[in-house]
Amino acid sequence: MLAFFQDPATLAAAAGNAGWGIGAGLAAGLAAIGAGLGIGRIGGAAGEGIARQPEAADAIRGAALIFAAFVEGVALFAAVIGIILAFK
Repeated sequence: MLAFFQDPATLAAAAGNAGWGIGAGLAAGLAAIGAGLGIGRIGGAAGEGIARQPEAADAIRGAALIFAAFVEGVALFAAVIGIILAFK
């Protein structure tokens, strides 16, 4: 109710800040979805590779863990950028 009595500049600033919050939430959500898809593909490919060549299981498992760490790092970076945008 008090929003109707504020000046237009204050309302525009509040609307602009709400857009940053929505963008931050969208960025964090897409980062989580992307990380889930990436790690799922890494795990599936590693499982298939180990099933096809069991003697290389240790090398495949190590490479899959490194790739999963890279995917998580990118997702964490995107989430941090989203949080920075939320508090801008």
